[in-house]
Amino acid sequence: MSGELLRVDDLKMYFYTRDGVVKAVDGVSYTLNKGETLGVVGESGSGKSVTALTMMRLVPMPPGKVESGDVFFKGESILSMKEDKIRAIRGDRIAMIFQDPMTSLNPVYRIGHQLAEPLVIHKGMSWKDAEARAVELLEMVGIPNPASRARDYPHQFSGGMRQRAMIAMALACDPDILIADEPTTALDVTIQAQIIELMQELQERTGTAIIMITHDLGVVADVANNVMVMYAGRPVEYGTTEQVFYNPRHPYTWGLMDSLPRQDLTKKGALSPIDGQPPSLVDVPTGCAFHPRCPYAKDVCKTRNPELVMLEKGHSSACLFAGDSDFVRKSAVSTGRSE
Repeated sequence: MSGELLRVDDLKMYFYTRDGVVKAVDGVSYTLNKGETLGVVGESGSGKSVTALTMMRLVPMPPGKVESGDVFFKGESILSMKEDKIRAIRGDRIAMIFQDPMTSLNPVYRIGHQLAEPLVIHKGMSWKDAEARAVELLEMVGIPNPASRARDYPHQFSGGMRQRAMIAMALACDPDILIADEPTTALDVTIQAQIIELMQELQERTGTAIIMITHDLGVVADVANNVMVMYAGRPVEYGTTEQVFYNPRHPYTWGLMDSLPRQDLTKKGALSPIDGQPPSLVDVPTGCAFHPRCPYAKDVCKTRNPELVMLEKGHSSACLFAGDSDFVRKSAVSTGRSE
């Protein structure tokens, strides 16, 4: 495909620890085209962030190890690139908004210096021009008094302002791919809307592809073209936003939907959380990893590990019963389409 920017093929990233092998990413595959937005959702510990860090070559090895698979950027293997080449791409053609800005910003450099540095390194700008651009970037993400705040250190910023500074840094070089790991978590609702709008403007202007990693299904519904639902290091459902939100075909996706506030909650009485806890990735349950928490699990689910199977064009589910008519009826009830 001519518009294909990124392809992930059966990626597996394991961590070898004293307690055992942590299968953090256990077979992730997808493609990302120019101008598209992929939403990656799932509970904490499902492998969303580790998948992104593996693509950026930011996982320390050891203890991490790529067991199999590959990641291709514009047809070239990222995992096989020499260190100097991936450094040239990282922060320039592929940028990432990290989940915790306090540990991602250097405490001994001023914010303006840290925003200017990638412009000097990747774009060849002079320090004077880059620092002027850094002030513009801070203003663009809603930092008040940007010229003054550019001279501050990270500890002088609030959590939300640090997050905005990280977003400005990621947008600085107009990347081909922007990986946003919980980009709006520390921001109030008004700033969240501004940041999402800013990312969409960048996408429209430059054709940037976005990978949106988030717990906020509302954000995904607004911005994503496609959605990948992850559980225990694996994709359990993949499809267009309309397919996943209006015709979810995996019990875990139903659980995520049912745990969202909805206008019809007066009929249900309360939110319906998913029972239990995500499994330890050192000791993933046999068979379907979700079966201990699944209200629809059968005996076969305890022994047979379901593969991601295509149900219709562009829509796949890793559930043994996703194609059953009874299962489809339960899906309609879960999303309210049967009423």
